[in-house]
This record gives sequence, C-alpha cells and structure tokens, in this order.
Amino acid sequence: MDELRKFKKYIDKHWIESKESALEITMAIQNSELNAGNGNYTRTLHVPKFFDRDDKARFEHIVEQTYAIFRKVIVAYRSDARIRALFPFSKELEELILLEPQYPVPIPICRIDIFFDENMKDFYFCEFNTDGTSAMNENWRLNALLELNNAYTALKPHVEVLELMETWIDAFLKTYHETANAKENPNVAIVDFLEKAYLSELYQFEDRFRKRGLVCEVVDIRDLKYDGTRLVSQKTGTPFDVVYRRAVTKDVMEHYDELKDDFIACVKDANVVLIGAFQTQLVHHKCINQVLFDETMRGYLTKEECAFLDNHMPKTRDLTLAVANEIVLQKDNWIIKPKDSYAAKGVWAGCDLDQHRWAKVLFDFVDKDYIAQEYIPPFKSENIDLVNHDHWMMYSNLTGLYTYNGVFAGVYSRMSDSGIISTQYNEKTVATLFLRGNQD
Repeated sequence: MDELRKFKKYIDKHWIESKESALEITMAIQNSELNAGNGNYTRTLHVPKFFDRDDKARFEHIVEQTYAIFRKVIVAYRSDARIRALFPFSKELEELILLEPQYPVPIPICRIDIFFDENMKDFYFCEFNTDGTSAMNENWRLNALLELNNAYTALKPHVEVLELMETWIDAFLKTYHETANAKENPNVAIVDFLEKAYLSELYQFEDRFRKRGLVCEVVDIRDLKYDGTRLVSQKTGTPFDVVYRRAVTKDVMEHYDELKDDFIACVKDANVVLIGAFQTQLVHHKCINQVLFDETMRGYLTKEECAFLDNHMPKTRDLTLAVANEIVLQKDNWIIKPKDSYAAKGVWAGCDLDQHRWAKVLFDFVDKDYIAQEYIPPFKSENIDLVNHDHWMMYSNLTGLYTYNGVFAGVYSRMSDSGIISTQYNEKTVATLFLRGNQD
C-alpha cells in the first residue's frame, strides 16, 4: 500500500528522530493503563495499519453475512434438539443458553477475527470472540498516541478513525433501552472474575459510563448477591439494572455452584438485564467451526451462506488419535486449540515447533477437548520495531472485526513474527486507520 511506502521512506530518511519517537511512544504506553506491570505492557510498531474505503465496505459485508449465519445458529439451537445435540454442553449450560434474552439482538458484541489478504482482498476466519470481547481501549489509546509518532504527524494522512469505546457504550445502552421497563438512567455492573480480567479496560469503561451520569461499578461476579428482586453489590450495596458481562462462559460454568444462588438465579428470574446472554456461547465455542458444516445445520442456511462458509472457514476436526496420526507429519499445515478457551491459551502452531516438539504436543492433547484446524498462513506486511531493532521485518497480520449489535464497528490490528498472533506469542498491536477518499 502507498501509505506503507511513504512511512518507510520517511522513517529511513529520519532514522534517529524516528527511533526517538518510537521510544517516546513506548514510554507513554508504559505510563498508561496499557501497562499491567511486571513487564506486561502493550507492544507496538511504528507504522499504523491502513485500510481503504473498499476494505471498509468488504469488512461491513463480511460482518453482515457472518452475523446472519450466527442468528440462524441461535434460532436453530432453540428450536431443534438435533442442533442442540451437535454442541458438547452440559444440561446446566444448555439451560442458560435457552434463556430468552430480554432484547432482540442475538449477540450484542463480538469480534470476528480473520486472516485478511490485503492484496487479494480475500480472507479466512480465525475465530469468533463473543464472551469477554476486549481491547477496545487498547485500540483507542494507540490511536491517541499517534500524536507522538513523528512519521504520522509529518505525513498527515487523510484518515478516518473508528472509535470503539464510546460507540460500544452507545450500542450497550441502545440494547438495554430495547428491553421492557428500561430505566432512562440504569445502574450498570461490569462483571468478571477480577483476578483474570483485563482490569485496566474495565475501569476505563466504568469511568466513561460515569461521565455519562450513570452509576457504574466494576464488580467481581462472585460479589453479586441476589435478594429475590435485585442483583446487588455485596461490597457497596448498589443495586444493578443491567450487567455488562465480561466473564467468559467457561469461567462461569467452572464456578457454577458458587454463582447459582445469586448471579445465575437473578438472570434466570429475569430480574436483571444481561448483556450478553449466554446464547453467545454458541458462537464463541470452537465447535461452531464443525457445527456449521453439519448437514442438519446446513438445512437452516441458504446455498449462498453455505458457499460463504466453504470458501472462508478452515477445515476443523476433533483431535482424536486417528487425526493425530494423520497430521503428525504435516506440522506446518495444522494448528491445535482447546475447544473452549480465550487469549490463545493452549494454542500450538506446528510451524512454530520442530518435528519432535510438534509430535509431543499433538499426542499430549489427543482426546483432551482439542481441535485440529487447518493452518492458514497469515498475510505478511512490512513494519518496524524501532525500540528493539534496526531493520524492517515481515509480520503476520490478524484483523479483528468488532461487531456491535450486528453492525461493523471497527478493527483491532495485531501483528507477530511467529505463527500464532497473541500476547503470549510476541504480539504487537498497531493503530488502525481508514483512508478517506478525495471527496470526504
């Protein structure tokens, strides 16, 4: 893309200045909420990710098509026992999934992660994040820090920035106000298991809700008590009208007995609005990749939707002994993942391992609720880490399409020089910008 060439030319001509700029940005990150301590802070690169107007239209179309399929999966699960049998859920979780949300939108928030080929404009799905969808604040902060980027301030590209924090609050409140008996100014609980939470982001949202004049608290889900009519913070006594659930379903179910008499009981009684409802797990769980190829499920989809999935969904199989034996000598073509996880925990890409290590990992996870998935080589683009290196490198790209109430909202751009793109695998996050046309 022309913008990358412009940035590269400018950085190479202003090398010392650019390295000083990169260091200033890193220091600003370390002094911000993006620093979790103990060396755990967001890493970035010096060239933002640029997409054009056609890319934006493409992302909008991908979201529209994918969300329509999500909606059909949820409807089918509710109405058809054969579809429910395709998912490996306990009776307790199935009961929660079947609870009718108090609002019409099936999935209020999700991030559809794709491998997007910027040259061919084609893509493959990576995964769908509906539970605990995060990094909206990280995206906002990196865009704000572009004012410290010497190349960006010098070149002044004509761009559109898709802000993701305030727009999510707008979408959240819109969803809430579509429920019966909605209050004009609800009390909001942002809930998670706080020892696992992306706390800095939760507190950023808490602050933004409060600036709108709303009562809002970040609450550990185990500290919510149910008095039979209201869900209340055990620590502050605040009663809540609506919950922004950041606690992923897997963690909720692991603590089911702790939560069943309070949080879960209140949700079952519909005495609090839960955004999002547990039906989001139908898309979040990795088995969705296999369900979407089942003939029974395909009976609910159009020919066009089936073709869309055939063209863009990587092959996915249960990691059985037979599958492990079949793919052990094809390590560069496969990646293995837990069926229900987040933040790339427990994910292994064969291309990152030698043959001996791949074989050990592969057979260690046979019949352990793992899937083997076709490895899609990510699109690579040039960028530079001026804080740690003096040379340009090729980085793999992962493009996350934020979706608020079924509508494309923005992009989370991650890059890595390894086969897996995640924080624990040398991830870099970059600001995302959309080039404006001359008429804008």
